[in-house]
Amino acid sequence: MRWFSALIILLYSQHIFAGGKLLATPGVSQIEGSAGGGIVPWAQLAGYASEDEWAMSGFCSRGNVKNYRLDVCGIQGNLFDRVELSYAEQNFDVPALKTTIKQKVSGAKVRLYGDIVYSTWPQLSFGMQHKSLKDGNVAKLLGANDTRGNDIYLAASKLHLGVFYGYNWFWNVTARYSEANQIGLLGFGGDKANKQWLLEASSAVFLSREIALGVEFREKPNNLGLGETHWRDIFIAWLPNKSVSITAAWLDLGSIAGVDRQTGWYVSITGYF
Repeated sequence: MRWFSALIILLYSQHIFAGGKLLATPGVSQIEGSAGGGIVPWAQLAGYASEDEWAMSGFCSRGNVKNYRLDVCGIQGNLFDRVELSYAEQNFDVPALKTTIKQKVSGAKVRLYGDIVYSTWPQLSFGMQHKSLKDGNVAKLLGANDTRGNDIYLAASKLHLGVFYGYNWFWNVTARYSEANQIGLLGFGGDKANKQWLLEASSAVFLSREIALGVEFREKPNNLGLGETHWRDIFIAWLPNKSVSITAAWLDLGSIAGVDRQTGWYVSITGYF
């Protein structure tokens, strides 16, 4: 992580402090590293950088369901509100097998059009996530074709000020092209299907400037024939200032590796520089 420390020193030495956007407009941190909700990447970029600023952020998240646990930590960079770069490391604990599946995710996102607040039409961004398993034995045992793969997605986001009985309303729709099994933790592809377009969506109402209550949905493929089901969550995000955000959620991840009723909780914290 020496390069990360060097970059932070460079930012401070040149007095490039990001704060040019409205509170809460970057969203929070998604489990694959990009800005967004907990399970869905959104069109907005990480951090509060405007067109003449850089921004850096770091996050850690934990999702705990009946039979599994996922821990994620990562970093994000926003270059002049045009390009987002991200990196995340995931640790997926499988107590039944007494093993931990580790995956690295490198991401990039480019803002193509608009601003979630000020443009008439939604902000549009194109993103890519490269995923690689450290040890693909479990994935291969279950019938996955590969232990690394690439997701691409197109996201549209819009924040409507005061439109919902005086409250701010946010929505996002993401179309993802992927063959990842359980976001890649169980490998990529399989006998039942290959790459396909998948729908993801989020919606939230701001109860105040600092607190948002929302829901998310993420469509999942069933490449391995194990009954992989779609993901859902209900979340509450607290963004007290432009330095930190905290998110908590109730998760319904359905069936994972043939084990049904995977419900539980999620918590995430992001710090912004």
